[in-house]
Amino acid sequence: MDLTTPYLGLQLRCPVVASPGPLSQTVDGIKELADSGVGAVVMYSLMEEQVRHERARMQALEEMHDESYAESLSYFPVVPNRDDSFTSSYLKLLERGAAAIDVPLIGSLNGATHGGWTDTARQFQDAGAAAIELNVYFVPGDVHTDGASVERRYLEIVQAVNGVVDIPIAVKMGPYFSSLGSMATRLVEAGADGLVLFNRFLQPEVDVEAVDVVPGVELSHQSEGRLPRTWIAALRHHLNASLAGTSGVETPDDVVKYILAGADVAMTTSALLRHGPGHAAKLIGGLTTWLERKQLTLDKARGLLAVPVDVSADEYERAGYVAALEKAKLVWGR
Repeated sequence: MDLTTPYLGLQLRCPVVASPGPLSQTVDGIKELADSGVGAVVMYSLMEEQVRHERARMQALEEMHDESYAESLSYFPVVPNRDDSFTSSYLKLLERGAAAIDVPLIGSLNGATHGGWTDTARQFQDAGAAAIELNVYFVPGDVHTDGASVERRYLEIVQAVNGVVDIPIAVKMGPYFSSLGSMATRLVEAGADGLVLFNRFLQPEVDVEAVDVVPGVELSHQSEGRLPRTWIAALRHHLNASLAGTSGVETPDDVVKYILAGADVAMTTSALLRHGPGHAAKLIGGLTTWLERKQLTLDKARGLLAVPVDVSADEYERAGYVAALEKAKLVWGR
């Protein structure tokens, strides 16, 4: 069965992709993911805060070496080597990882403000990244920030990065836009070669005994795949860009569902953390088995259940909503 898949202009050997996570923090980890059979590996994210902090630190230390600060040099006799920085460590791993595997290695940059994206994106490209995934994680906590400002920030970041690199760009976006379809279209027009749906916004928990807010991360569950699949199905025939589905990929059936909705690739980290990198082979094998049983090629299956291009998407989604409520009445009604 031919599982060759186009994604971001790259040619992948299959549509299962390892998304950012702890497993890609070493060369051995990256190799293990690639050896599991995935079509591509997206490295863990380099955080904007790390880049900004180290730049501020280096600037402060350089200023300390100015003649006017000679007295302070006894406290900082040597400027730390830039090779010890977060960015340098990430770039070294990216370069070594890309050379060690035979599938595309994609760099991931996570941030929320305008600064620092372009320089780091260029460094990703120079280090050998096959593409860049821009994870714009911005939660507007200021109640006076309007939706247009949030959208403009996304678009400006994509335009800036697109202007300085030649490799493909994917944008990992959240679902919380008033008109997500319009935003998706504008991101592609701004230079995104693909969209990753969706970023998971991490909500903290409340510890009632400590009376405190506790940050934390939970692995995704299968039910979380419904929202991205719904939007992938709606966007499939309206965007000239790659679509990646992420969250809720636990079993081969979850991969199949994403393909039927219209995703070019299905991304997973949680399942690989639960079951080990070798679980990717089970996902790929299960997809192959399903295609053979249904006598479908991958291309024929992709988008088979996407929203038809010749129907009103608004009415289509509304009809699905009404049908679900009517079904609930029959199941739970008295």
